[in-house]
Amino acid sequence: MFILFQRVSFITRTLFTGLLLLILSACSDNPAQQTLVHKAAAIENSDQCHLCGMLITRFDGPKGEVFRKEQGDKVYKFCSTRDMFSYYLDPENTRNVSQMMVHDMSKMPWGADSIDDKYFIDAKSAWYVTGSEKRGAMGKTLASFSLQSDAQAFAEQFGGDVLSFDAINQDSLR
Repeated sequence: MFILFQRVSFITRTLFTGLLLLILSACSDNPAQQTLVHKAAAIENSDQCHLCGMLITRFDGPKGEVFRKEQGDKVYKFCSTRDMFSYYLDPENTRNVSQMMVHDMSKMPWGADSIDDKYFIDAKSAWYVTGSEKRGAMGKTLASFSLQSDAQAFAEQFGGDVLSFDAINQDSLR
C-alpha cells in the first residue's frame, strides 16, 4: 500500500489528503471544531504585501499568509513574518483570522530567490526567533520554524530569542 501511495502523483495525494480532512472534520459533533483548512497559495512575482505594498518576491526571509473567517479562500500575503504579525496583532484582525501560514526556515534557504511554497507551515504551531541578525523585507523579522530545536539552533547561530506563537506581541516586533 505504501509503495502504491508513493507512486501516486503529488496532486492526487494532495486531493486525497484534503478529502480525508474534510470527511474527518464533518464527523465532528462540535461545530467549533469544523474549521476550513486552507492550502498555502503560491507566491507569484507580482504579489504585493497586504500591509506595506512591497513586492514580496524581492526580499529575503520568511513570508506569511493569512486567511480571514468571512472571506473564504481569499488569501492575504505578506513580505515578512513581521508584517504578517503587525497585521494579525491588530485586535480587529485577530478575531477574524481563521488560519495563518509561514515558511519553515529550517527547510528553505534565506534568500529572496529561493521562496518555495511547499515549505509553508501552520503559523500557530510554529516557533519564532526574534532579534536575530538576519533581515527580512522590512528589516527585523521573525524567523519561523516547525521545530523548537531548529529555532534554538538558529538563535544560537544568528542571535535572538525563541518564542512560541502565543508569546508574540507588539514588543516582539521591535
